[in-house]
Amino acid sequence: MNEKRDRFPSPLQGGRGQAGSHLSGFMQDGAHVLPIRVYYEDTDFSARVYHASYLRFMERGRTELLRAAEVAQSDLHAEMGGLAFVVRRMTIDFLGAAVMDDVLAVVTRPREMRGASMTLSQEVRRGEDVLVTAEVTVAAVRNGRAVRIPDHLRAALAGQG
Repeated sequence: MNEKRDRFPSPLQGGRGQAGSHLSGFMQDGAHVLPIRVYYEDTDFSARVYHASYLRFMERGRTELLRAAEVAQSDLHAEMGGLAFVVRRMTIDFLGAAVMDDVLAVVTRPREMRGASMTLSQEVRRGEDVLVTAEVTVAAVRNGRAVRIPDHLRAALAGQG
């Protein structure tokens, strides 16, 4: 067992992360932290994480942030006439590389809420090392048109940040 790779990567929680065993992650200091292990399918021919895999990891982080706010995207879609979130803009910096069996943390923070959009900052970390940073703007849409983010979701996310 590789001790460095198996240590829980939260910079604010040393040692092994018992909280990391929960599939949905956890809230810590106003951010959502989602542990993710790198599997073979996440890597490319160089045995490093393929760049598009980080996008999937961050999508999971945004979804689990909503779950932490007790809002499931499937419920929003079903109960609000097809409401969904789409990525409108993403700025991403690749600063380092993860490899198979690394345990990473996707850290997601709500930054700004506007009428139909919200901006989040995200990091993918391995321990103290920040491997990827991103600023993501998502828009709420229904039937292909932007719609106001529901008030209950605004309030729930305000309580997370």
